[in-house]
Amino acid sequence: MRGISAHQRPTSPGNVGAASAATCPSVVVGSAAPSPGSRPRRDDERDAGRGGPKYVYDFDEGDKDLKDLKDLLGGKGANLAEMTRLDLPVPPGFTITTEACKAYLTAGEEPVALADEVSAHLRALEARMGRRLGQPDNPLLVSVRSGAKFSMPGMMETILNVGLNDQSVSGLAGQADDGGSRSTRTAG
Repeated sequence: MRGISAHQRPTSPGNVGAASAATCPSVVVGSAAPSPGSRPRRDDERDAGRGGPKYVYDFDEGDKDLKDLKDLLGGKGANLAEMTRLDLPVPPGFTITTEACKAYLTAGEEPVALADEVSAHLRALEARMGRRLGQPDNPLLVSVRSGAKFSMPGMMETILNVGLNDQSVSGLAGQADDGGSRSTRTAG
């Protein structure tokens, strides 16, 4: 939860009650492009040997009751998991659960396993897309959104096009280059 300012935190550390459990947001990280090829299902047990709670779920891990998913994944995360389960064309991504928020509020710091889980899911997303975050010639672009069980306007900002930097912008522009025909068109 690094980078969240004090006014954006749902409540103060150590003050986790019924109200904050209902308003803790999930964080949804999604690719800006469709996945090449099919969406293979992932093994839900891959983190089971780690011990402790699981804080990050891929969109394609949603096979539970939608109500339960909203409690864990927030509204956006649950809806993306449900659309993925129905084989609708959803770009791949993952959700950091509301449990990660509650653990942060209880301890006053990020859960120890969270950074490793997010890194593992980001590496898997990069492999699946055949792109890397910040890659100069063909960057993976993701958006980051909050998504509590209930709508909470103003809770957190949406961050679009994560993965752009000076080098990757040039590479992205090169992909869109059409030989200059756009700049030479005239009205008429």
